[in-house]
Amino acid sequence: MDYKDFDRMVNEAEGNYTRSYRPSTTLPVLMRKVYTWMALALVITGVTAYGVATTPSLIEAIVMNRVLFWGLVIAEFGLVFGISGMLHKLSLATATLMFIAYSVINGALLSVIFLVYTMDSIGMVFFITAATFGVMALIGYTTKTDLTKMGSILFMALIGLIIATVVNMFVHSSGLQLIISYAGVLIFVGLTAYDTQKIKQMLYEQDSADESAQKLALVSALSLYLDFVNLFIYLLRILGNRK
Repeated sequence: MDYKDFDRMVNEAEGNYTRSYRPSTTLPVLMRKVYTWMALALVITGVTAYGVATTPSLIEAIVMNRVLFWGLVIAEFGLVFGISGMLHKLSLATATLMFIAYSVINGALLSVIFLVYTMDSIGMVFFITAATFGVMALIGYTTKTDLTKMGSILFMALIGLIIATVVNMFVHSSGLQLIISYAGVLIFVGLTAYDTQKIKQMLYEQDSADESAQKLALVSALSLYLDFVNLFIYLLRILGNRK
């Protein structure tokens, strides 16, 4: 799937919004853009994950070839930092292609969950994740409370979570793994509400749905996509039934 196909699906789903709007009407336009991009990225990730998992040669290459595995991980980080850090230098087409590439690579890496967990539990956890994400996104969008302070706390907690995850890669503690999983759920539940509020405030300031505003919507979709995927992974570790 190339950029034109991806952008066509977005435009068909919500209409081509390139003309100017007042902020009150621009916000819902851009928010629909955010969630349409996010949903399509999740579809791409899911299809890729299942396709790789059901192709023995591909899943074996990812699991057995450590160079390939870490190469994909590094590529993921590079794409995220590239989209977020150089957004003002990228065209909408380039940023979208990078988002698609990230979705595909992430799907390839997530394919291993089909080897570890049953299909029923993966489906169950996905719907639990979707429901939880939806509730927290609604709270973040509608609440009048400023979540900025909570966001700072969650960011520090996320750094601690990353450090604990790295440490557990060496100590292999099942107890620590369980603590990390529960902490991860709490952190990304909170980040979903915080990021939604931050995105709403940022997009409300846009006077039109031009390319610059759409690029902001794209990077916002990436942020919520990451919240959803990480919430799904941590819930799967807690609720998933292993084969």
